[in-house]
Amino acid sequence: MGLVTGAVVEATTRLLAQQSTPDATLPPSTVPDVDVTPGVWGFVAIAFVAIATVLIIVDMTRRVRRTRYRGEVRERIEAERAEAAEASAGIDDEMRPGDERPGDDRGTREPDADR
Repeated sequence: MGLVTGAVVEATTRLLAQQSTPDATLPPSTVPDVDVTPGVWGFVAIAFVAIATVLIIVDMTRRVRRTRYRGEVRERIEAERAEAAEASAGIDDEMRPGDERPGDDRGTREPDADR
C-alpha cells in the first residue's frame, strides 16, 4: 500500500473505533417532543403528496400504454394497406380474356394469313 492509502485506512480505523457517547457538557433538550414532531398537518401533507404521486403514476402508465397501442394499430393498418396494394397489383398483372401481351402475335394475326 502507498503512504496515502495507509494513512486513510489508519484514520478510518481510528474514527470507527471511537465510542459514540454523547458529550456530557451539552444540556438535555428543553423543547417538548410535541413541538418537534410534524403533527397532524405534517401527516396530512405527506399523505397528500403520496396520493398525488400514485395518481400521477397511474395516469402516466395509462398514457404510455395508450400511445403504444396507437402505434401498434398504425402498424397493423399500414401492413393491411401494403398487403391490399400488393394484392391489387397482383390482380392488375393477371391476364384477362381478350388481353394481349406486348410482343405476342397470337391475337393480331388474321386467320387467313396462314393459308
